[in-house]
Amino acid sequence: MKLDKVRWGIIGCGDVTEVKSGPAFQKINNSELVSVMRRTGELAKDYAKRHHVPKWYDDADMLINDSDVNAIYIATPPGSHMEYTLKAAQAGKPVYVEKPMARNYAECQEMIAACEKAGVPLYVAYYRRAQPRFLKIKELLENGAIGEIRFVSTTQYRKNTEETKNIHELSWRVQPEIAGGGLFFDLASHTLDILDFLLGPITSVQGFASNQAGYYSAEDMVSGTYLFESGVHGIGKWCFTAFVNEDINEIVGSKGKISFSMFGNEPVKLTTKQGIEEWNIERPKHVHQPLVETIVADLTTDGGRCPSTGLTGARTNWVMGEMVKNYYR
Repeated sequence: MKLDKVRWGIIGCGDVTEVKSGPAFQKINNSELVSVMRRTGELAKDYAKRHHVPKWYDDADMLINDSDVNAIYIATPPGSHMEYTLKAAQAGKPVYVEKPMARNYAECQEMIAACEKAGVPLYVAYYRRAQPRFLKIKELLENGAIGEIRFVSTTQYRKNTEETKNIHELSWRVQPEIAGGGLFFDLASHTLDILDFLLGPITSVQGFASNQAGYYSAEDMVSGTYLFESGVHGIGKWCFTAFVNEDINEIVGSKGKISFSMFGNEPVKLTTKQGIEEWNIERPKHVHQPLVETIVADLTTDGGRCPSTGLTGARTNWVMGEMVKNYYR
């Protein structure tokens, strides 16, 4: 599938599309944002006006079947990702879907099958795969900066927030029927996906999830270990009702280690017997833009440039499902 120009339509033009993603579609060569949709029509109209988008809808089907739209960005919560992906595929339009890809691995498989049957590409918004910060880490690993890779460890703590305490206005991010799980699915998905990007697929997982604080029904604590296809070991722990925010990842090798945060702007740090080197690499203003550039290149040239596809996104859903299956069985 080759397009002269990618004409995007957004389903769910909410907060994530204001700065992180939406403007990027209008700033890339051979790409434009031509239509947006939100269930509340006045909000869609307001978004379209502020972002200079020609069309708006309050009905997703109308956007999907708009002949001016030839690619769909699904920016809704995960509970509707599969539904809209199947409809977009049926309409013959490439799909770019927010992360996590779906609520569970089975839904991911249905999405992949539908897009393959329709002959349309499926991309997932794990945008860190294309950001300079994480490309630098990949470069260091591939150049042997830490020797043979032995293991990776992840520690993420988060303080509880008001949106997860108010049972009357509970965030969709901690409603498993919408999100697939709790904040682990929303936040740890980024980490597990970037580890897949840096170290290859995870093939074996042992995890344990529980709810310790009782603010909501979803898990709020997850810990586990995993083995990568390459033989690298991994260990992770995520707590979303801690006293402090902390975000540390370390990849340890035979000659050194690389330390980095997933969500902060702390420098990427390389520690070897020669000492410590650091790289301060700011995230892009529109964090999706580098990845969307690869998608546009995929769709308008000879393809093969986008590092985040339905196949890679589904792998992350599988790992998360294995980590929490004791809690949701």
